[in-house]
Amino acid sequence: MFIGISVVAASVIAGAAGFIIAKKLDAANYDVYVAQAKAKAKAIEHEAELVLKNSEVKVKEAELEAKQKYEDKVIALKKEYSEKLIDLEKREKNLKDDLKKLNTEKSELGNLKKEANELYEEGLALKEEYFKKVEEALAVLERSAGLTQSEAKDIVLKKVEEQSRADIAHIVRKAEEEAKQDAKRRVNYILAQATSRFAGEFAAERLINVVNIRDDELKGRIIGKEGRNIKTLEMLLGVDIIIDDTPNAIILSSFNLYRRAIATKVIELLVEDGRIQPARIEEIYEKVKDEFEQNLLEEGENILIDLGITRVHPEIVKLIGRLKFRASYGQNALGHSLEVAHLAGIIAAECGGDELLAKRAGILHDIGKALTHEFAGSHVDLGADICKRYKEHEVVINAIYAHHGHEEATSVESAAVCAADTLSAARPGARREVLESFLKRVQDIEEIAKSKEGIKQAYAINAGREIRVIANAKLVNDDEAVLLSKEIAKEIEDKIQYPGEIKVNVIRELRAIDYAR
Repeated sequence: MFIGISVVAASVIAGAAGFIIAKKLDAANYDVYVAQAKAKAKAIEHEAELVLKNSEVKVKEAELEAKQKYEDKVIALKKEYSEKLIDLEKREKNLKDDLKKLNTEKSELGNLKKEANELYEEGLALKEEYFKKVEEALAVLERSAGLTQSEAKDIVLKKVEEQSRADIAHIVRKAEEEAKQDAKRRVNYILAQATSRFAGEFAAERLINVVNIRDDELKGRIIGKEGRNIKTLEMLLGVDIIIDDTPNAIILSSFNLYRRAIATKVIELLVEDGRIQPARIEEIYEKVKDEFEQNLLEEGENILIDLGITRVHPEIVKLIGRLKFRASYGQNALGHSLEVAHLAGIIAAECGGDELLAKRAGILHDIGKALTHEFAGSHVDLGADICKRYKEHEVVINAIYAHHGHEEATSVESAAVCAADTLSAARPGARREVLESFLKRVQDIEEIAKSKEGIKQAYAINAGREIRVIANAKLVNDDEAVLLSKEIAKEIEDKIQYPGEIKVNVIRELRAIDYAR
């Protein structure tokens, strides 16, 4: 029992000791927590002080920056104010100078007006004195001649009429002669026009081809998105493509017949195919171009076979075929060359020359015209160079030079080609005035008028038979307008070749415009 009590007592003592120890440990932990909290609070307080200090520094920096900007703005405004003040002072000074100058000019103008009035009055007095002197002179003449003024006037008029009769007769004879010559020219012109209607085949040069399409919706597809298709076509084909309101038609414009023919075929194939896009355009263009080149070679070979000519370089054969797409003064170059070849062969044969050589020279005498669109220089030099390069006969080269007078004909065959060329070009209906020469003449007429001083604008109208010249009314007076018309007409006569006559109409107009507000 004692032992049990002892155990209980020991347990109580141990529990009390544990409680005390636990209490002390809790107290110790509490102190640690308090110390840690104080440390954290101190750290937070220190950090808050640092933030406050940084804020104060930033506020001071912002204040300094604002102050600096303010000072800079004030300086800039002061500078701008000074500059504007100086500018205003300069303007004020200039205005004062202008006002002073205006007053001076006003004073001078008043003096001039006064002098003009004095001169006008003096002129009136002189005019009155002049009439008095004339009357005195007439009275003296009447007394000395024993005739009155009316009798003397009748005698003078009769003498003038007698002297003028001879001049009038001369003018009438001149007018009759000119009328006869003009009538003769007009008759020849009418006969030439009538004859040309029944002349053999000729090729009138044209500047456009028309491609017919089945539907106007295709025009939009040919143009393409943002104009891509039409740009590709014009770049590849080298022609102007005109798409307007003309129904079911597209117009191709170019001075080069060969390029225009290729362009026509390409667009026809594209319209037929329906797939119109840049890649397809390039594909069809290359295909058509190759076909045309092959056709040119075949056509040249067929022509040479018909003429009985052999051993010609393939490049020259191709150029012969290309002459089909070249025209000069409305005359097809290939047709002209064939005509010259046949005529030259006949002439050479009749004169004892080599007929085949003459035909060879005839078909090649204008071969340079197939190159004039691609290379600079005259067709004579280009043709001679290409024939020299491919070792053509010297008679052929001499004929090329001789048919335009660059050399003397050195053989019967060359002379036959020269004669045949003249016959072919001179026959009725062979050549006509082309559009380019007409446009060039009209343009030259306008340029002559515009080159004169005081001319604002000039327009050639009525197919180039009249030119209307607008003169600046401030620079040209009525008398000078008359002189201008004569000068322009004289320069046109000297520099321009034209049929009939050209009316020069100089118009001087002054328009005064104001507004009522």
